[in-house]
This record gives sequence, C-alpha cells and structure tokens, in this order.
Amino acid sequence: MQFFGVSEISPSPPVTTASGNNAHMLYIFNRNGVCLLYREWNRPLKTLIAQQDYKLMFGLLFSLRSLTAKMDPTSVDKGNLGVPLLPGQGCSFHSFRTNTYKLSFMESPSGVKIVLVTHPRTGDLRDSLKFIYSLYVEYVVKNPLYSPGSLIKCELFNKSVDQYVRGLG
Repeated sequence: MQFFGVSEISPSPPVTTASGNNAHMLYIFNRNGVCLLYREWNRPLKTLIAQQDYKLMFGLLFSLRSLTAKMDPTSVDKGNLGVPLLPGQGCSFHSFRTNTYKLSFMESPSGVKIVLVTHPRTGDLRDSLKFIYSLYVEYVVKNPLYSPGSLIKCELFNKSVDQYVRGLG
C-alpha cells in the first residue's frame, strides 16, 4: 500500500531539527471522533479528565476544518459552516501556533486524524505526521489482532512512536 509516496516504513525517518523532547501530546482519532490513542510526554498541568480532553480536541479539529473550508477563497461552493466534510474535501489546515504550544494536524484519506502538540518553536511537522501514520499502518492496521475502531494497544507501535517523538526538535 502506498500513502504519501511511502510504500513501507522508511528506515530513516524525517530528520529532526534539534535534540530533546519538544512533544507534549499525541492524539489519534478515527473518522467518527473516537480517540484511539492518547500519549503525553511533557504536560505538567492536567486540567481536564481524559474524555473531556478528547472531545474538546476533536471539536476544535472539526471547527477548524469547517472554518477553513468556509473561508477558502478558491471554492465557489462554500457550504454551511459546521457541516461535516469528507477527508480531503475543502481547504485544510496543517498547524497553528500559540505562545505556549503548536498543534500539528494530518488527516488520512480514510479519516484517521493525527494531532501532535509540541513546543511553539517546533518547525513544520507534516513529514513527521506522515511517518507516524506509516507506523500506524504498519503496526496497527496490518496487525491481524487489531479490530478497527478499538483502542490501540500495540506495544511495538507505542514504543516506535515514543522513540520517534522523543527525538523531534
């Protein structure tokens, strides 16, 4: 299977720009908004219970996708604000930055959404998100013991993601 020009897990992941762990959190949602995986590395302040956190993050993604599609200057058919979009439909966003964090986002053609929250000075993470998606396909989707839509409990996937994300600059 080929996705984003990658047919298998690359032996050399995208080059990181600095050493150290700048990643705070990783979310993986399915197309229905169910959080399949949540990992955190540097999140000293926990203000919400997990379920509220997942709902708020997915709601933010839904709203931003809807807003960017509505504001798309190249599309004649704007649709209604808040109407669900199909993967790849409309204008999309890749990241946004605040003074305390940067949120990077990728949606696969199957509707899987990967969100990585990092330090605000972290560079473009599109290649990194594609690499995490290729790990997801290799270790989770191709795993005969995994049933689609269930929580991701693959130890090899978790270890690979942890190792990769800890090296992001």
